[in-house]
Amino acid sequence: MNREIVLDTETTGLSPAAGDRLVEIGCVELINHIPSGQHYHVYINPQRSMPEEAFRVHGLSEEFLADKPLFKDVANDFRAFLGDAKLIIHNAPFDMGFLNAELEKAGQRPLSNPVLDTVMLAREKHPGARVSLDAMCKHYGIDNSRRTLHGALLDSEILAEVYLELIGGKQVSLALMAENRVSGVDAIATRLVAARRPVPLAPRTSAVELAAHQAAIAKMGDEAIWAQYGAGEAAGVS
Repeated sequence: MNREIVLDTETTGLSPAAGDRLVEIGCVELINHIPSGQHYHVYINPQRSMPEEAFRVHGLSEEFLADKPLFKDVANDFRAFLGDAKLIIHNAPFDMGFLNAELEKAGQRPLSNPVLDTVMLAREKHPGARVSLDAMCKHYGIDNSRRTLHGALLDSEILAEVYLELIGGKQVSLALMAENRVSGVDAIATRLVAARRPVPLAPRTSAVELAAHQAAIAKMGDEAIWAQYGAGEAAGVS
């Protein structure tokens, strides 16, 4: 099982060294590149004022954050959710810098999870193009109309869609979804329906051979599996 965590944060500014703090963490779990429905989300009291520039980005005020937990009080739950999963982050040095600064303040070791920076991945795949999250959404036709303000959980959900496109698009998702269905306890078989050919292939059996085959099936009785299969073909089911 390939477990990954798409992660985003919101902060009071750009530099933990200058006294800026985390105010929100949002995470989305992917299993084999497919959202599992599990997520982690928390608002954090930064114990400092909120600069107007940061407020305009995420809309999180001092008043709203005043009764939220401190980072040190959520650090263990946060780490437990991450486990040893790979972290998928857009502009990873920024978020990792803040997370590790907060962990240091809480007396904890820094994160050691493997990290994939989707900014770097996007630059490799689209040299010279803009690689902001909004630009990637526009490029791949992903709806980000809900993103009137930055929000850690919403941005993680959107980044999960962008990440899927960057690693191969919906073909990857569909193939893995089929694989997951087959591997389920109750699964007997999964049959993927292929697109119809524009020009059908020429039949490999002659009319004489086909007539002989149908005559043989008729002798098996109505309960024979071949008879049921033949009925499906006659009705146009494939």
